[in-house]
Amino acid sequence: MRTGKSLLGALAGLAIGAIAGILFAPEKGSQARKQIMDKSNHYVDEVKSKFNGLRDSLTEKFKSTKKDVESLAKKGNAIDVLNSLIVINNDRIEGYETASKETEEPDLKKLFTQFISTSQKCKQELVREVNTLGGVEAEGTKVSGKFFRVWMDVKAALKGKDRKTILNSCEYGEDKALETYNNALGNDHLSVDQRIMINSQKTLLKADHDHIKVLRDALVVK
Repeated sequence: MRTGKSLLGALAGLAIGAIAGILFAPEKGSQARKQIMDKSNHYVDEVKSKFNGLRDSLTEKFKSTKKDVESLAKKGNAIDVLNSLIVINNDRIEGYETASKETEEPDLKKLFTQFISTSQKCKQELVREVNTLGGVEAEGTKVSGKFFRVWMDVKAALKGKDRKTILNSCEYGEDKALETYNNALGNDHLSVDQRIMINSQKTLLKADHDHIKVLRDALVVK
């Protein structure tokens, strides 16, 4: 605004100087007044034009700044969503690594290894996207809450060699993972490409979930 005031002051000074020059010129009064009016109108129009140009420039800068702020906020929200998925995959990796060590059943060891591989692949894609957005990858797992309880149940069931309880607990854990993915897809700050990636990962996790359910249901039938 200081620049705008300086510009208006300078233009006003020029206009006053021009008018004074005409007043002291040796010409008839009517002709002088006409020239004064013409010159005054010219300078008034010029001042208006400069002022409008300055106003439009400031307006555009404000709009551009607002868009930058909104873009940063959207990017930050997207990073938070992606990091929540990284954490849930960290949970799966750590949980199934523990389960794989505890169980003595070859088919379950193979299954848990497959699930670990799924989450490692998902995590790599998510970390890559977070880095692309300029964010920092979330580390660690959720050490409290429902998901942690699932792995405690699995560990206890493995020691008791209770296959049904193991599969029930694993299915519950997979439900929690899918719930996290559904919540992520409900966020409005994700790009189209990010949604495609998350949907693709959700499909992989759903396949793991359904595999567990088939094994659990087979035990019920027996």
